[in-house]
Amino acid sequence: MWFFLVSDALTFGGFLIAYGFTRYSYGGSWPIGEETFDALPFLHGSYPLAYVALMTFILIISSVTMVLAVEAGHRMDRKGVTKWMLATVLGGLIFVGSQAWEWSHFIHGTKFGRVELSDGSVATAKGEFGKIQSFEIVKPGAHYAGIGELITNDNITKEDGDLMHAFQHAAAKRNLSGTAGAMMITLHDGTVARVNKDADQGLQLIVKEAGTLHALSSADDETTRIHEEEGSVALYYEALSKGNVVYGANLHENEYGPQTYGHFFFFVTGFHGFHVTIGIILNIVIFLNVLKGTYHKRGHYEMVEKGGLYWHFVDLVWVFVFTFFYLI
Repeated sequence: MWFFLVSDALTFGGFLIAYGFTRYSYGGSWPIGEETFDALPFLHGSYPLAYVALMTFILIISSVTMVLAVEAGHRMDRKGVTKWMLATVLGGLIFVGSQAWEWSHFIHGTKFGRVELSDGSVATAKGEFGKIQSFEIVKPGAHYAGIGELITNDNITKEDGDLMHAFQHAAAKRNLSGTAGAMMITLHDGTVARVNKDADQGLQLIVKEAGTLHALSSADDETTRIHEEEGSVALYYEALSKGNVVYGANLHENEYGPQTYGHFFFFVTGFHGFHVTIGIILNIVIFLNVLKGTYHKRGHYEMVEKGGLYWHFVDLVWVFVFTFFYLI
């Protein structure tokens, strides 16, 4: 187990060193952790790194419960080992589930997306996106010919999803025109509708790639950003109406910054998630053997300790992944 862990540590070390060199080469265009990961499930607003901190706390607590399981095994306390192994498995499952939600949020992206401005600069937006209330039909298409004048979340088709996703899909496909106050949207079936949307609040544009008119925004100086008094709203919706927008991240495009960042994020966090999943499976097997009394009959709980070594390694690696991808 120790030989395996040392070799695996070298593997993760190589990935993180490569990530560090790559990030350094991109400079200020690299995503800012507290702005990229600021969402909490079922809650609106900005909570920088709150959810990933909760995930990390849960994983660390699961490492503590594994220590308690090993300690109970040394005392030949079968009930204690059972209890703490179950807690460790549950902690691992919660962490993997949380990581899946984080991936989903990362893939779908923010409500603003990333836009290319008229001068060639590329910027992400920060602020409170005005809620889309409905679409008022101007020219009905095949799916909306008989539903009345308003398209709401109750009568929008499954193909279009909810109002927010329909808005984003139209923007990405260049099926959006007008300004923030009077925007027209074309849905997939040809329906043309007027967007009934609340005003955005506190919109800032964070320039990630400098153009001819706008300089790069630094991570620690908000004065370098484009604010509302400098025309951020007009610039954003001009880019939106031209279809110069990217939502979310995948292996082909990335809202948050350079595409290389997306590659590293998916690979390294996915590789770690794979390790956690393997650890959960091992812990479940050990837990079932504890229930059957296998280790008690042997007279020792050495297998629990071996599983504990792997689980502590997984926790330790996450501390480095968390630091590199989220904090620095």
